[in-house]
Amino acid sequence: MISQTVKYQQTGQPMQTITDFQHEVEEFENIWIPMPDGVQLAARLWKPKGSEQAPVPAILEHLPYRKGDGTRARDNLTHPYMAGHGYACIRVDMRGNGNSDGLMEDEYSQQELDDAVSVINWLCDQVWCDGNVGMMGISWGGFNGLQVAAMQPPALKAVITLCSTDDRYADDIHYKGGCLLNENLGWGATMLSYSSRPPDPAHVGEKWREIWLERLENQPLLSDLWLRHQTRDDYWKHGSVCEDYAKITAAVLAVGGWADAYSNAIPRLLSNLKSPARGIIGPWIHKYPHFATPEPRIGFLQEALRWWDKWLKGIETGVMHDATYTAYMMDGIAPKTSYSERPGHWVTEPEWPSDNIQMLPFFLNHGLLQQTADPWRDMHYRSPQDTGQASGEFCPIWMGADMPGDQRVDDAGSLCFDGAPAVEDIELFGAPVLDLEVAVDQPKALIAARLCDVGPDGASSRITYGLLNLCHRQGHDRPEDMPVGKPVRLRLQLDDIAYRLPKGHHLRLSLSTAYWPMVWPSPKPVTITIEPGKSILELPMRMETRTDNVDFPPPEGASPQQRETLREASNSRTVMKDMESGVSILTIEDDFGLGRDLDTGLATGSTAREVYRIHPDNPLSANMETSWTQELIREGWHVRTATELGMWSDETHFHISASLEAFEDDKRIFEKHWKETIPRDWL
Repeated sequence: MISQTVKYQQTGQPMQTITDFQHEVEEFENIWIPMPDGVQLAARLWKPKGSEQAPVPAILEHLPYRKGDGTRARDNLTHPYMAGHGYACIRVDMRGNGNSDGLMEDEYSQQELDDAVSVINWLCDQVWCDGNVGMMGISWGGFNGLQVAAMQPPALKAVITLCSTDDRYADDIHYKGGCLLNENLGWGATMLSYSSRPPDPAHVGEKWREIWLERLENQPLLSDLWLRHQTRDDYWKHGSVCEDYAKITAAVLAVGGWADAYSNAIPRLLSNLKSPARGIIGPWIHKYPHFATPEPRIGFLQEALRWWDKWLKGIETGVMHDATYTAYMMDGIAPKTSYSERPGHWVTEPEWPSDNIQMLPFFLNHGLLQQTADPWRDMHYRSPQDTGQASGEFCPIWMGADMPGDQRVDDAGSLCFDGAPAVEDIELFGAPVLDLEVAVDQPKALIAARLCDVGPDGASSRITYGLLNLCHRQGHDRPEDMPVGKPVRLRLQLDDIAYRLPKGHHLRLSLSTAYWPMVWPSPKPVTITIEPGKSILELPMRMETRTDNVDFPPPEGASPQQRETLREASNSRTVMKDMESGVSILTIEDDFGLGRDLDTGLATGSTAREVYRIHPDNPLSANMETSWTQELIREGWHVRTATELGMWSDETHFHISASLEAFEDDKRIFEKHWKETIPRDWL
């Protein structure tokens, strides 16, 4: 192989760009795949030359994010690399997106999954495919890879799923612990902006405008749809493979990052799948591990090849001799809102659950975490509604200042319990669990629990956290009001983590009744009462602490996208306090820049803005607004979309307003408005 060293996104460990492979690669920019109902899906294909004579396995990625421009940068790094090692790689635009025909109704619809199965069947009919297929994808593509695997198409032998989940209700951008995530509106706004863009006339010809207008007219307001399902009903059970893990018979490699929102699914998959499964979690945000931050990155594509070679080609690569679970044990360091690198070390567990992890109990005494109960006196607290300003993004993805910062500002609005300084390093590996006896003064309430690492200087770093809508204490499908003033026993599981608490640091458990702007507040201010000595925090301690011999290869990729920058990208995240009104305002601004792909000549650009407002004394003052613009430019062709969404609530209902505008050569050719009122259902 011939390689050269480049910097991807100008940060971090150098990536080796591979330009000479075992197989010469041929690329097809746009091909059409017919669906049974006549809709044609657009796809980009890379395959080894000569595969018509010597067929190869195929690897499918099925997404709504536009192969021509949306994921082009990462596709260029990944799919030609796999093709160069003897695979046909196909990147398909879902119906209603990119250059594909049809209309999109929702995420993970049965139509989407049926289309993926049809693509797999089509692949098997091609002379260059040997009939063995894998699915790989991150986020949306990671979700539907698992969901299609549960449908058991015979050709699908293996899946690599990254940053995804097995439970659409418990671990996606809609609800967490039964609490409404504000990302439900935020990502709905993103999808309205993404999916309302037109196809590229360079590939669909003159009919692009007709397709675009039909697409615009039929754009779903997904935030509204998702908010009409506030408990774990059949809507969320569809596509949640946790309903029956046994339906997945394909081999599964599950990959994620501790800075991502989807790491919990990996230990669950390892614990429940009967098919061959392995898991890897690094320190990363919501990105592929060969170019993610924080460092260290790994040679993910080499690891993927080991998986594919084993399950699609039958080559013994040793992957099933690897540990079941490999994770990056992050060192405790000072809190920052952005990390280029995270110190730590790799650890492995041969099986999961592991006998090497023991749950050690600590009692919540009067302001202290102790190993013996001390039932002294009740503790009461009412959190300001703006508690949570240091939470960072629910799912860091854009590489801005999105990580949780110093938690002292949120600790000040919380009921805190501090442990003693550690006399030696302590490794936490797994999911902490809170067994609480709690009373509240309102029938509808939530608890946010944060486990923090407090350094000798007092700086507080969030290790992990969990949320619980107390009306869901019996289950997300069995809500009921809290009895006012009556102590109730409940269980709250925090997110999985691998974290080394340094000697001299101490743990802090912080409990709050608000966590804005991550989750929508309860309808009234809530006072929480904790009875000391009756509540317990169980911590997953790794008993044998060692640095394991994990030798990931360095990151590699194919030649990166060649792109001309026309406008530089920028981002900002600011928190302000209006000193006259007392309102707290968080503003997030992301300009993703404007650039032209030098291979296709297509220029693309986008901007996004989110504003969250709340008064610390009034949960009904909560409101959020988000806006997006998208721009596509070719010689003689210029289109733009602008979307806006907003939400507020009263005690009984949520209120959503939205708009979509489309412009051709700066002339508005379409506009649509929504106003929706949705009852609050145990929220």
